[in-house]
Amino acid sequence: MFKFLKDVVSGSGAGVKDLPYNIGEPYSSAWGSWTHSRGTSKDDGSPVSIFSLTGSNANDGHLAAGRNGVKRLRTVRHPNILSFLHSTEAEIFDGSSTKVVIYIVTEPVMPLAEKIRELGLEGTQRNEYYAWGLHRIAKAVSFLNNDCKLVHGNVCLESVVVTPTLDWKLHAFDALSEFDGNNELSTGPMLQYEWLVGTQYKPMELAKSDWATIRKSPPWAIDSWGLGCLIYEIFAGLKLSKTEELRNTASIPKSLLPDYQRLLSSMPSRRLNSSKLLENCEYFQNKLVDTIHFMEILNLKDSVEKDTFFRKLPTLAEQLPREIVLKKFLPLVASALEFGSATAPALTAFLKMGAWLSPEEFNKKVLPTIVKLFASNDRAIRVGLLQHIDQYGESFSAQIVDEQVYPHVATGFSDTSAFLRELTLKSMLVLAPKLSQRTLSGSLLKYLSKLQVDEEPAIRTNTTILLGNIATHLNEGTRKRVLINAFTVRALRDTFPPARGAGIMALCATSSYYEPQEIAARILPNVVVLTIDPDSDVRSKAFQAVEQFLQIVKQYHEKTSGGDSSEGMGSTISSLPGNASILGWAMNSLTTKGKPSEQTTQAAPPKSTSPLVSAVPTTVVASRTHTQSTTTLVRGGSSDYGGDMADQPAPVSPTSTDGWGELENGIGIHEDEEIEKDGWDDMLPLEDEKPPPALANIEAAQKRPVIHTKPQGSIPRPKSTSHVSKDADDDLWGSIAAPAPAPAPKLGSKSSNSNVKVAAGGGIGSGSVVDEDDPWAAIAAPAPTTRARPLAAGRGGRGGGSKPGVPKLGAQRINRAASTQKF
Repeated sequence: MFKFLKDVVSGSGAGVKDLPYNIGEPYSSAWGSWTHSRGTSKDDGSPVSIFSLTGSNANDGHLAAGRNGVKRLRTVRHPNILSFLHSTEAEIFDGSSTKVVIYIVTEPVMPLAEKIRELGLEGTQRNEYYAWGLHRIAKAVSFLNNDCKLVHGNVCLESVVVTPTLDWKLHAFDALSEFDGNNELSTGPMLQYEWLVGTQYKPMELAKSDWATIRKSPPWAIDSWGLGCLIYEIFAGLKLSKTEELRNTASIPKSLLPDYQRLLSSMPSRRLNSSKLLENCEYFQNKLVDTIHFMEILNLKDSVEKDTFFRKLPTLAEQLPREIVLKKFLPLVASALEFGSATAPALTAFLKMGAWLSPEEFNKKVLPTIVKLFASNDRAIRVGLLQHIDQYGESFSAQIVDEQVYPHVATGFSDTSAFLRELTLKSMLVLAPKLSQRTLSGSLLKYLSKLQVDEEPAIRTNTTILLGNIATHLNEGTRKRVLINAFTVRALRDTFPPARGAGIMALCATSSYYEPQEIAARILPNVVVLTIDPDSDVRSKAFQAVEQFLQIVKQYHEKTSGGDSSEGMGSTISSLPGNASILGWAMNSLTTKGKPSEQTTQAAPPKSTSPLVSAVPTTVVASRTHTQSTTTLVRGGSSDYGGDMADQPAPVSPTSTDGWGELENGIGIHEDEEIEKDGWDDMLPLEDEKPPPALANIEAAQKRPVIHTKPQGSIPRPKSTSHVSKDADDDLWGSIAAPAPAPAPKLGSKSSNSNVKVAAGGGIGSGSVVDEDDPWAAIAAPAPTTRARPLAAGRGGRGGGSKPGVPKLGAQRINRAASTQKF
């Protein structure tokens, strides 16, 4: 005895402490002597319902009926019958007595009466919901009576519970018994626990315990009466207190009234079978019942029926009770989409219904399904996801986007459908801010690089616009490597006018990321050309961009001229307009050409204390030296302009996987070649106070006295350009002026100091000594035996080797050989 009490107190054996569920707060009502409580699983915290029945001893009649209910609930399975999960029986020591408790754990449900009060439906929506619920209970009763030959015995309001998806389910199987109609001679009770049923719910034959009549009646006779009682209680809103109240039909819908009266017929044999109720009653024929029924047999429908249904569903959902749509339709559509039984139009309805949820519920019920759908191979589903990404994209976490969503979305960049490629591109405006730097630089930019040369002009244009919009999410090194190359090398030279306009707008929108040196050397030269573009819209944008960037450079000049020592040259312009507004997609500019957004630009104080130096050398040789240095800087592409531009050549850009590394190492060179051909090779670089080593040597050489040499046989090639005549400072044009006709130079004559000039860029070398009387002597060939052909402009004679001619001043087109010749 002591051991038994110890086991009971400690909860050993089948005690409550061993129940794998936590018992929560009870509901206010339950069937019979049962207590209905909320509960959760101890394993995963999932919600459940726990029904408990307490008896004074193990032989209590209520406990015996309860055990019958547990057995029946465990063995009878139907979609409209409460789902059984677990049961146990425990002995609990309560002070001076011991009590026996039966526990039944089921799916989470709540009493129907409480759910009806919670929903508060009225009018048509109330009738539609009641019709759907009664339809479910009638199917459960029909299953018991017609298929299983069982009699529930007490169908009423308290024997119905509601799931989280608002489905009505039948339970309270304590009085459930087999129908014993074949044994008409038997006089014993057919329902062993009929005493549990309230007298107000008993039909006349059951109230009189007329078992002979009951056995002669159809199996559904008793439960059809109970179904009539349920109909009265839900429409009257009151619990039935006596049988006579069933005669009050004022609250019963007219379409249901005839069948209600047949269910409550005084003659058991004439009572309406619940299965006939579902087939014949027009009350159950409404859009809510029809819609749910269609969804439940969706797999049996063909593609045309599915497509038609889901196209109408968004409109239909607005007409149905919102609570039912969110708790019933939404899970059904989500399940259909996940398992592939729904067509693409279902996604529109799914997202529309999901938009009615709270953010927390949306993340819980909608986002998991969307993440799974991104892995779908159905192109129509993928198109639908991308078209509506603005509705749910912001709800994604950065980790989900980077690890689960983007890898599937990125396949659209290479899709054969141009429409899908463009949708994929536009979706990045939402997803890119949530991508890691590794994904941005290593994957996304590589795809965008390919799309910038796509065969579809609208895609090329939108790629440029996207780059301008996501520039703020790129790190500084990536921006320096990518933006200018993408906007100038490709966008500004696109054959599609809106693409060129997009390139200009993108440059303006990202102006805060460029150093003044980059603006002057790499952006303005490319934008100025577009001021004479054939397209008026491009010209208009170009003029505004030129004004904006010139203002930045001008403010930088004013700041550096002021000698502010607190900031350096590499600082950004703090008062720039920034990249505030998101650029519109290209299709807007294709249909209606809009004006670019006006931006006010102001420059912030730069960091460097070194003023800008007017880099005009005193000799042509110095100009050539600076030209070589400038070419090296431009070809560097991604060099950091935060320091001195002429101090050292830019480092070679590392191999990049974002696609614009090719622009630096390959296409970028062609870019510079084009600039050289357009005359930008003579553009002088910016300097600081400390000149580069090459220029320092030249300036030092200019201060030394000129050493006169005697030509012997032919003018020798100088080994360096360090010794330069200072007389060249007096006449920069002396070496390239067209002289009057004169006899051929005498090789043996001596050159005086006043007659010696530097033939910069001549056929012999940049430091060759020539006769002032004949500037072409340095490149003259021996007297020909036949008539000499005229020398080509800018080329040295054969006698002096093939060297570039004197560089022409100004922005003139020269060939590649002239701009790349080594000295």
